[in-house]
Amino acid sequence: MGKLLNSADDLDRFDLHGPKDLMDLDEIDWAKEEHRRRIAACLVKGVYVHENDRAERMAVKLAPAWWESFGFHLKKELREPIYSAIVGVVFDTIYGAIFEYSPSAPGDRCAPRYVVAFRGTKPGSIRDYYLDLTIVINKLKKRTRCVQACATIEGLMMEEGQDSCIWLAGHSLGAAVALVVGRYMMVQEKPPNLPTFLFNPPHVSFITSINLLKLDPVAKESVHRVGNILREGAAKVLRSHRERMDNLFQRLSPWVPNLYVHKKDPICQGFIDYFEQRQKFMEGSHRVGTTFAALSLRDGFWHLIDKDKDRPQLLPSAKLWKSCLDHDPHGLQQWWKQDSLEAKHYSYPVPQAQTASTSMPA
Repeated sequence: MGKLLNSADDLDRFDLHGPKDLMDLDEIDWAKEEHRRRIAACLVKGVYVHENDRAERMAVKLAPAWWESFGFHLKKELREPIYSAIVGVVFDTIYGAIFEYSPSAPGDRCAPRYVVAFRGTKPGSIRDYYLDLTIVINKLKKRTRCVQACATIEGLMMEEGQDSCIWLAGHSLGAAVALVVGRYMMVQEKPPNLPTFLFNPPHVSFITSINLLKLDPVAKESVHRVGNILREGAAKVLRSHRERMDNLFQRLSPWVPNLYVHKKDPICQGFIDYFEQRQKFMEGSHRVGTTFAALSLRDGFWHLIDKDKDRPQLLPSAKLWKSCLDHDPHGLQQWWKQDSLEAKHYSYPVPQAQTASTSMPA
């Protein structure tokens, strides 16, 4: 017999916590960022609740309201098998889902055909905690969840055609997975450029460590400058690594994921510093700014021992949306609320040498 609802399940109930003002499909404007962001966040919430429904064997399924309210239906669950060394596969965990938009009336041209959504860390899940650790050591993209997610997107594009409008969305760990998938599609030069919504994406770097020290602005600026001096030196020594990163950034630059971050969330706060510091350096010196954008001292070290790596948070282009709500900086719920966000578009410039060469007569 399935579990009945209790007060602990209230947070999963769309009728209590969902954005009911968007339930009228005729009122949804897919051209508006606010509507796209709020619905994408709800679909990610739907994956969380769907996994809870499965794990708790709920008699009353709470998850469908999180996608059906916006004209979507569940096309496919994304499951990852959890293994035991003794008995083999123990169970599957639902970490993502493919939602297909199927409104009763013809949809807007700005609407997606599919949204592939990934949940974040489930409290108490050892597997999810392990994947969180792989983010820290930059090995997430090699894990089964990411490999499977990339293959799923490729399969969906082959099945539906490359012209199908596919969105990616994820929260926290799920945002990290979506980031890996989006980068993979661009690096492999597999069109189209996937619209991507990353809620509280993890940023693990030296910048994150600086934030934990809670330095005053002057000291923080000085530390950033010292770090960039080291990057400048590394760029001169590691020329092949710098060239590889420049080529990678040129491939990635057309992709502009939406990053939704909170100023007080230490997990994603590093993205704010990364883009803002990069912009400051760029305004002072094009060369220094591009070095800051593309090079990681840790990646440079791995290059020295013939293990080329690149940190996924090194992004050439992005649209950064900042929230300053007081409640739960890392929570997903803040992103489906009606709220004005501070936004800025960051793009990676074409290196000056390439710009000059393209302007020369043949």
